[in-house]
Amino acid sequence: MVCAKCESKLSHIITPETWKDGASSKTGGGGRKLNENKAISGKKNRYNPIGNNFHKCRICKSSLHQVGSHYCQSCAYKVGICAMCGKKILDTKMYKQSST
Repeated sequence: MVCAKCESKLSHIITPETWKDGASSKTGGGGRKLNENKAISGKKNRYNPIGNNFHKCRICKSSLHQVGSHYCQSCAYKVGICAMCGKKILDTKMYKQSST
């Protein structure tokens, strides 16, 4: 669960969908550059398991898989908050939610 403000912070896939108009992974202008080496230019968005940019969930203390988030997806869904900023998105007072 991510709010509309934090949707722009989510990472995008590296291959643009050029055949779809308005695709979310399409880069600006005419798509990707010609003869661009993705191994060199895509390092900033690459998954790094050794890096220390992954935090622990503020509620259950489990390790997170998403860069920039503070809550895991299960805790964010249970409480009804954004996983990245903690803003209240959904009122879960009348929901019947299981613990599993």
